[in-house]
Amino acid sequence: MSSIRAELSGDTDVLLKELGRLEKLELKGALNAIGEGLRTSTVERFEAEESPEGKKWKPSIRAGMESGGKTLTQSGKLKTHIRKRVSGSGLAVGTNDIKAATHQFGDTRTIRVKNRASSIRITIPPRPFLGISEADEQDIRETLEEILEGE
Repeated sequence: MSSIRAELSGDTDVLLKELGRLEKLELKGALNAIGEGLRTSTVERFEAEESPEGKKWKPSIRAGMESGGKTLTQSGKLKTHIRKRVSGSGLAVGTNDIKAATHQFGDTRTIRVKNRASSIRITIPPRPFLGISEADEQDIRETLEEILEGE
């Protein structure tokens, strides 16, 4: 027969007080608020053209050729398909757009030149738009604090 043993050390009164506060938290409502904040900040990255870490994306060739052109916004489909999904135990923010992984992680592909028998290899640089930034982390903390204070 197996057993599990847990031992607490340190200021257990503070820990127990925090656990008591978290017990009052309505999880699905908190996750919904956090998920909407993450969805919004993800969409805003397309305007800023930067990763969750604040690193600027490498501009696309198309964006460079257009006056005021923006990278990853030609059709707007990728940006407008960012969704949140909340369950009783977690949340997800993302998209089911088939191009999302290529843009998030980058890729190298071989493409055939139009009207020719030749082909070329192209590299699509990563332009991460999904993730949690430091500002997102702070917003999550503030959201949880507001919810806990409202109890």
